[in-house]
Parts: sequence; structure tokens; C-alpha cells
Amino acid sequence: MNKRKFLKDVDPKAFETMLGFEKYLAGSSLSKIHAELIKIRVSQLNGCSYCIDKHIKDALSYGEDPRRIFVLSVWRDTPFFSEEERVILALLEEITMVSQKGVSDKVYNEALTVLGQKYLTEVMMAIIAMNAWNRIGITTGREPE
Repeated sequence: MNKRKFLKDVDPKAFETMLGFEKYLAGSSLSKIHAELIKIRVSQLNGCSYCIDKHIKDALSYGEDPRRIFVLSVWRDTPFFSEEERVILALLEEITMVSQKGVSDKVYNEALTVLGQKYLTEVMMAIIAMNAWNRIGITTGREPE
């Protein structure tokens, strides 16, 4: 198979558009650990090996406990995640898998109650951005370096 070209190599303006998400998120109040947990879990659900590898490295560099990363795919069955993290993970799974059953009122309202409207909006934007990056990475054949 021919090597597929990455977005920035073909259309720098399209890549800059995606970087707009990152600029917004960098200026938000989203914690670095929450951001990386979102990026890793969304990438697990979507099967993007490049992003899983990249964001595990980033999470570790921010001080994330490797044990939490090891069990992230079964987060519901562990005591390692806070209430905030649990609502974020539940929400990101429903948003990422939106075609299966949508986003339930229960999960959305719990996230709103625990996170507040502003943080919930930032979390949603992080989830949406990561889903977009995964689709770019998978479509263009990105692999861990």
C-alpha cells in the first residue's frame, strides 16, 4: 500500500483549522491530566494506535500514574478515578459512540452537575477534537513512532 499523506503535508490550512481546537483547549481550564485521559480513552475506543502511544507518553510526562493508564479501558471496575473523571469518561464514551445510542440525559445531566457548564463545555470540545484527530490519524495511516 502507498504511504498516505498526513493532513499538514497536503493542506496546511486544514491542519491549522485542527490546531484551532488545540489553541482553544490550551487556553481553557481543562486540567492536563483530564485532557490526556480523554485523549487516551477516546483513542482506545476509536482504535488509533498513534494517538494512544502519543498521549500515554504525554500523560506520563505530566505525572499520571501508569497504573491508571493500564486500567483505563476498564475504569468502571476500578477505584482509581475521581467522581469528576468518572463523569468525564462516561460522557466521552457516549459522545465517541454517539451512533449507538446518542448521549443520554442521565450521563449529560450528571456531567453538568459535577463539572458545571463551563468545564463541561471544555470537556465536550476536548472529546470532539480528539475524535477528529483520531479520524485523521486512522484515515492517513499514522503509526506510533
